[in-house]
Amino acid sequence: MSPLPHQPISPLDGRYSSAVAGVGEHLSEAGLNRARVHVEVEWLLYLTDHELFGSHRLTAEEARRLRELASDFGQPEIDELARLEATTRHDVKAVEYLVRGRLAELGLTPVAELTHFACTSEDINNLSYALTIGAAVRELWLPKFRTVIAALRERAVAHRDDAMLAHTHGQPATPTTVGKEFAVFVHRLERIAAQVESTEFLGKFSGATGTFAAHVAADPTLDWPAISREFVTGLGLDWNPLTTQIESHDWQAELYARISHGNRILHNFCTDVWTYVSMGYFSQIPQAGATGSSTMPHKINPIRFENAEANLELSSALLDSLGATLVTSRLQRDLTDSTTQRNIGVALGHSLLALDNIKRGLLEVAVDTSKLDADLDANWEVLGEAIQTVIRAEVAAGRSSIADPYAMLKELTRGKRIGQSDLVAFIDGLDIGAEAKARLRVLTPATYTGLASSLVDYLR
Repeated sequence: MSPLPHQPISPLDGRYSSAVAGVGEHLSEAGLNRARVHVEVEWLLYLTDHELFGSHRLTAEEARRLRELASDFGQPEIDELARLEATTRHDVKAVEYLVRGRLAELGLTPVAELTHFACTSEDINNLSYALTIGAAVRELWLPKFRTVIAALRERAVAHRDDAMLAHTHGQPATPTTVGKEFAVFVHRLERIAAQVESTEFLGKFSGATGTFAAHVAADPTLDWPAISREFVTGLGLDWNPLTTQIESHDWQAELYARISHGNRILHNFCTDVWTYVSMGYFSQIPQAGATGSSTMPHKINPIRFENAEANLELSSALLDSLGATLVTSRLQRDLTDSTTQRNIGVALGHSLLALDNIKRGLLEVAVDTSKLDADLDANWEVLGEAIQTVIRAEVAAGRSSIADPYAMLKELTRGKRIGQSDLVAFIDGLDIGAEAKARLRVLTPATYTGLASSLVDYLR
């Protein structure tokens, strides 16, 4: 058997690549290296802009052309870095040499020694990861997450009045509405979105063990923490003043926990939709040309939600592992985070793929109100709660002397199927006020939804 040509081993780079195409722009090796070049260039420009160590401010044209190394970063730079790293065996050192090479091309060799000045590799890496992760979350994940929330919100409003038999412990329970159940998920997901949006993207820039030792040795008169703060915040990040060699990654652990939590809420939603489909509450809309089963022609499978379930599980497993691993580094530095962080794009990619499937899946299901109505009409016993609660209120108000109304309704309804006529006859025989009796007579499972419809307004 002849060997296959080179193939991607991750489905995110193969079968599902179109759904996660934007991730590589930020969280690929090339995306990371572009960010590293950006940080190296900006640090060099910061030093020359402040004319430190006898340097002179670069002209606007020189600065523009130097910044183009990051803004126009592409295949030539990717190839050059690969050649450099083959010799250096060090990815960040290769980036430093790339920048130095550009300085030579621009005739700026006199400032070359300010490239990577007083930096440890992690000074460059932690800022680069913060920039790329922040961009991926803000530009890719959050917009897709919010698109799904918007689609759920639309369903919540559209189906706010569609009464549905609830099921607690898998058994018929007090009715609700489809819209209110969608609204519950919208509310939960909105909290996660707000938490993710409030993430601090922290950066450190304090040298080999976080002490500014080399900086002070070079010039003890400068306020290096102030310089570090100004540089880090100038990149659009939050400054972390107290670290070892590495930024402690606590913000990453917090972010991944929030996204993982969002994944699990969506997983809950997917399993609920799957169950509603299996119960016939939601019908699936046939897609032209689609096949549900290779042998059973009638099948329409809820594949979008099943696919989303699996990818949400994979994403959360990776995010949980990232969060657990990244917050620990032996003494002042170990390299466990180096390889771990290279999987951030994979973790977010699986979540993005799931979001894409949920969005598409929502377009392929419809609420079957006839099935909802039929199930409600087949379960009049759920009104037992309403009846015993009304009796309690009547007793409390002195309009009834019934003892233990709960036991009375339990005897009537527990484990039994009763119909409207049974309940009306029971109500007519109750020792309660006429107004309460009239309210109970007209109550049906379809109208016993309380404030479910109006609760949707809490989303606005």
